[in-house]
Amino acid sequence: MPSPINPARVDFVTLRLFCAVAQSGSITKGAEACHLALSAASRRLSDFEAATGSKLLERSAQGIALTPAGHVAMQHAMRLFQGFEQFSNEINDYSSGVRGHVRLWANMSALTEFLPTTLATFLAQHPDIRVEVEEQLSGDIVRALVDGLADVGVFAENTPAYGLDVAPFQTDELVVLCAKQHPLARSRVKQVDFKTCLAHEFVGLNRSSSLLELTSRAAEQAGIPMRLRVQVRSFDAMCHMIAANLGIGVVPLAACKAQVAALDLKVVRLKDAWATRRLLMATKMGATLSPAAQLLVRQLLASST
Repeated sequence: MPSPINPARVDFVTLRLFCAVAQSGSITKGAEACHLALSAASRRLSDFEAATGSKLLERSAQGIALTPAGHVAMQHAMRLFQGFEQFSNEINDYSSGVRGHVRLWANMSALTEFLPTTLATFLAQHPDIRVEVEEQLSGDIVRALVDGLADVGVFAENTPAYGLDVAPFQTDELVVLCAKQHPLARSRVKQVDFKTCLAHEFVGLNRSSSLLELTSRAAEQAGIPMRLRVQVRSFDAMCHMIAANLGIGVVPLAACKAQVAALDLKVVRLKDAWATRRLLMATKMGATLSPAAQLLVRQLLASST
């Protein structure tokens, strides 16, 4: 059985160098980025590979490329850097008088519809706590909670959430948006079932979006393939693509009200039961939350409907 890596043989300077070399594809550029002499950088990389017992870098005339083991090392090195940055930021908060730090990751719908008011109330009551908010896709939020990169997460209910403690947070209404010149808008219907919508092309979110997973599953159950013409990463981009008549899209109504008005989009409500969607609040199962994170969780639960 191979011996575990000796932590004494790996430091943050070496990890930073390894990441810089991997990203630039050059030991020379990586050494320059880390303000190291080329000979010192080469020695550190060789020592790092010896410490891991694996070949991490493929060297050729074209430059440097990661081996399969190197890709694994890169992922863990980046995670260590993120953890160190969070550690540094949170310690700095305490030294500057802020007595709590919470990392909250939430999907776009929650951030747009529900969290601003709740966070404003929370921070007014607890001015000595800093909340670091990140907007992410639901699947990424779950992974961040499991990996310890986030303390609290808010995401859509149809997202697999193994390893998390989950509680209901809010509900939002999903509707179909289309351009005024689209046939669905010209039909002047105010409500439609999703199966009827599948006759048209769609604008959707990128893969790993819980909303794309939900609509794709509904299409599969209807026995009709969902024709995605364009995929984007945000509701704002979706609305602009829909306004250009590139397809119709399913979105949370409250999250897109401003775009609906600004782009003169047609709103058609869905008859399907799944169009009323729950958002969930979650923390890592068994994790010991900081006092600040516990206070935020209580505030979120108190504001839930």
